[in-house]
Amino acid sequence: MRAIAVSEFGATPALMNLPVPAPGPGEMLVKMVAAGLNPTDWKISDGMLKDEVDHAFPLVMGMDGAGVVEAVGEGVTPFRPGDQVYGQFFLPPRGLGSFAEFAIAGPGAAVAKMPDSMIYSEAAAVPTATMTAFNMVETAGVGVGHTVLIVGATGGVGQSAVQLAAGRGAKVIATAHADMADEMRRLGAAETVDYGGADRPGDVSEQVLRAHSAGIDEIIDLVSDQAGVERLAGLLRLGGTYISSVWAVHPDKMAAQALRGLNFDNEASPALLAEIAGLIDAGSLRITVREEVSIEDAPATIARARAGGSRGKIVIRP
Repeated sequence: MRAIAVSEFGATPALMNLPVPAPGPGEMLVKMVAAGLNPTDWKISDGMLKDEVDHAFPLVMGMDGAGVVEAVGEGVTPFRPGDQVYGQFFLPPRGLGSFAEFAIAGPGAAVAKMPDSMIYSEAAAVPTATMTAFNMVETAGVGVGHTVLIVGATGGVGQSAVQLAAGRGAKVIATAHADMADEMRRLGAAETVDYGGADRPGDVSEQVLRAHSAGIDEIIDLVSDQAGVERLAGLLRLGGTYISSVWAVHPDKMAAQALRGLNFDNEASPALLAEIAGLIDAGSLRITVREEVSIEDAPATIARARAGGSRGKIVIRP
């Protein structure tokens, strides 16, 4: 099978021909139709998890995907061959991932039936980003009447977070360059703030404070470093919550300011994916794929995404 893999940690991703894996007990073999690209993918291939789990090489990249069940191992009951599924397909001890013509879903993997209303490319863009967004909004305690700032709103996680927070009845402020402001409002943002550029270096905290002098309830931050977090934390009212997906929060410092500071660790599950599928089929959540590329073009696309040259979700067609 064709796959995008690395020969060692930190190696350049390359198109390789590898054996089709066989499903063991509790596993299922899935023919991948589409695979979603996430920053986590290249972080893992760089060795982010090397001290936590074993990795076999060549290591196929990719976690998210959607496809058709090809075969199931002993003890697999929820699925059968022919089922359309989506979720996370990553088994580093076997060197397997989703950027391949075939992938393995291991026991307990976050895999569920595809939403009826979605095509494969859309479904492949959902799992990691949308589960992260769902859990962050839930953990932050976003609720009816709250005002929440989402920093990094134009990425895959951010776009889902905007919709999910707005769906809970919150007033959403989304950071976005001017050319993405209309899209953010279509997704449910009540306001957008331009986080600047060479022509407009506007400071997010100043822009938000002008409109919300009494403070806001939650900040969901997907991008800021520690210095950025310290600047933005001043926007929160007493008792407000700051949650960071990049572990840039100092909870003790936040507590000293009567704030709740959280560094977020995502928990994926089949049940959560099934719940998300229900939201998608109900029209409460929309997933936008910005770009689809062939597996041959994937290495160059990954390099471009790493360099910050992409916006929104990218899907690879194995």
